[in-house]
Amino acid sequence: MIKASEKQKLLYWYESNYRNFPWRKTRDPYRIWISEIMLQQTTSTAVIPYYERFLNRFPNLDSLTKAPLEDVLEHWAGLGYYSRARNIHKAAQVLLNVTFPKSWEELIKYPGFGPYTARAVTSFAFNENVGVVDGNVIRFLSRYHGLDLEWWKPKGRNTIQNQADSWVENESAQIMNQALIEMGSTICIPKSPKCVICPVMKTCTSLADGKAETRPGSKPKKDSEIWIWNPQIQEKKQYWGLVENDYAPFLGGQWIWPGSVRKSKRPPSNFDFQHSITHHKIYVILSGKKTDTKNRIKWIKKDELKKHAPSSLVSKVLQHY
Repeated sequence: MIKASEKQKLLYWYESNYRNFPWRKTRDPYRIWISEIMLQQTTSTAVIPYYERFLNRFPNLDSLTKAPLEDVLEHWAGLGYYSRARNIHKAAQVLLNVTFPKSWEELIKYPGFGPYTARAVTSFAFNENVGVVDGNVIRFLSRYHGLDLEWWKPKGRNTIQNQADSWVENESAQIMNQALIEMGSTICIPKSPKCVICPVMKTCTSLADGKAETRPGSKPKKDSEIWIWNPQIQEKKQYWGLVENDYAPFLGGQWIWPGSVRKSKRPPSNFDFQHSITHHKIYVILSGKKTDTKNRIKWIKKDELKKHAPSSLVSKVLQHY
C-alpha cells in the first residue's frame, strides 16, 4: 500500500518538472499510439521530429490506411525497426472500422498492440485506471520498493505491474503514469541516480539499504546469431532490382537485394562489411551467385531506392558495390 502523501509528492514534483513532449498535449488515441510505438526503441527527444513528420503526413487513421505501405515506410525512415511501421499500417486497416477501444483488455486483441502499448494508449487517451510499465517504471518501482526479482519473467513482471496499479489507484492514471515514467527517465536513471533530489527519497527502500545502484538486476543478454549474406545486386540502366524478403531472417517482409543467406557458428575470415540488426550479426559478402527467394524481382528507379527499401543495410551494400 502506497501512502497518499508519497503519491502527492511525486505528482507535485511532476507538475513542476515534466518535459513538454508533443504527445503529452493530446488525448487522441491514434497520436498517442504512434508516439508509443516510436518510443519503444528510441529516446524521447530523438523521436520528436519523426513523430511530427509522420503525423503531418498521416494525421489520422483514415490517411494512414489510404497510404501505400511504401509511403509509410518512407516516413518511418531513420527510426529503424521497420516491422513496427508495417504493423502500424496493418493495425490501422482494422481499427478504422471500429470505435477505438477504451479498455486495454479489448485493445490488446488488435494486431500491433502488446500489454504495454495497450495500457499506455488507454491510460493516456481515456484515463483508464491501469499502471503503464516500461523500463523506466521497472527501474523506479524496483528501487523504491526494494524488489529483487527477475522482472523480465512473467512472475516478476506481474509483481511490478501490481505495484504500478497501486500507484495509479485513486489517482488520475494519465498523470500518475506519466509521473512514474518521468521519474525513471530523469531522476531514477540507470547509473548514478539523482537520489538527493528525488521527491520520495525518504521512503525509498533502495536508498535506505544502499542498493540503488544495483537494482533492478539485468536481463541476461541473448547471444547474437551469426548470418552470412550474399546479396546479388541487380541493375538495369536507371533501375535497381529488389525482392520482397522471403528468405532472410532479418528485415522480414521488406524489399532487399535477392541473394542467399546461411547461419554460421563463427564469422567468415573474409567479408565486405558487417552489420548488426537486433540479435543478428550479418556478415556481407558481395559475391552472390544464387538466390533463395521465390519472389519476382521488382524494378525500381534508382532515386527511389530509399522510399522502397529504407533500411541502411540495403544502402550499405551499394556503398561496397
